[in-house]
Amino acid sequence: MLILNQYRAPDHLRSMVEVVISVAPFALLWTAAWVSLQWSYLLSLAISVVAAGFLVRLFMIQHDCGHGSFFRRRSANDWIGRAISVLTFTPYDDWRRSHAVHHASSGNLDQRGIGDITTLTVMEYLALPRWRRIAYRLYRHPLVMFVLGPAYLFLVQHRFPARGTLTDWRSWLSPMATNAGIVLLAAAIIWFVGIRPFLLVQVPIILLAASIGVWLFYVQHQFEQTFWAKSGGWTLPVAALHGSSHYDLPLVMRWFTANIGIHHVHHLCSRIPFYRLPNVLRDHLALKDVGRITLRESLGCVRLVLWDETQRRMISFRQLRLAQQAGSQT
Repeated sequence: MLILNQYRAPDHLRSMVEVVISVAPFALLWTAAWVSLQWSYLLSLAISVVAAGFLVRLFMIQHDCGHGSFFRRRSANDWIGRAISVLTFTPYDDWRRSHAVHHASSGNLDQRGIGDITTLTVMEYLALPRWRRIAYRLYRHPLVMFVLGPAYLFLVQHRFPARGTLTDWRSWLSPMATNAGIVLLAAAIIWFVGIRPFLLVQVPIILLAASIGVWLFYVQHQFEQTFWAKSGGWTLPVAALHGSSHYDLPLVMRWFTANIGIHHVHHLCSRIPFYRLPNVLRDHLALKDVGRITLRESLGCVRLVLWDETQRRMISFRQLRLAQQAGSQT
């Protein structure tokens, strides 16, 4: 981990350029999607898909700001992150706190529940009453996980403080300030273009970007050979290196997702700006194959829903059923 510290220093000019080349195209594409409504809604939707890609990229910049890695000064990280949060519908300060917990406890079976996807072990699942098993199956269903869940997360859940902090008035500042920014920006755009065109453009963009974001987070930790352990066998470096994937995406997707697929390196040293992560793989070739998952291979991660503590890997409901049948026959 100490070796990675040499990659931490952000380049302020590069960081500002990354902000500009993400914000400006997003604004232009949003406008183009609105203008194209007069000809074809399908054309508008096609443009919105690309705009959603830029919104994902903006979220990744906000993510780096939350780690304090995008600029040297904390105030610069915080205010750029807060400004972007109005576009991403994600309260910056509130999310930064929960995401810090995720980094400090990812892969720890004794510290699940904040900033991660609910994951049960095989024994925990089998110990549940029938109705809770059904609830878990519904939660892990692809339609809920990647469509309904992201919509709820970004449109509803992010409008309020994180769980457990509702009684602390300070915890309301970040979501309420973000909500106010969203309302003001939306009101200004609606005044100019009208509410129907605004919804026809904005809703597909935010929903698609939300689904992409959740998918990325899912693949980064929910893969077959990931790492989970109880506190006694858990260490941060091992969890970071083996509990986070190297999602080896095609070049264009890598650009839109701001290299977040190099997630194992990011967890090893979260202060590295996203544009320096490829340099780590270039200089330390051994890291390239650690937890590597291709785009095609990642599709198989959808079925992985339970952590098998005996085999130390993620398995599907079908694999659990087959194991139970094999066990009953012996």
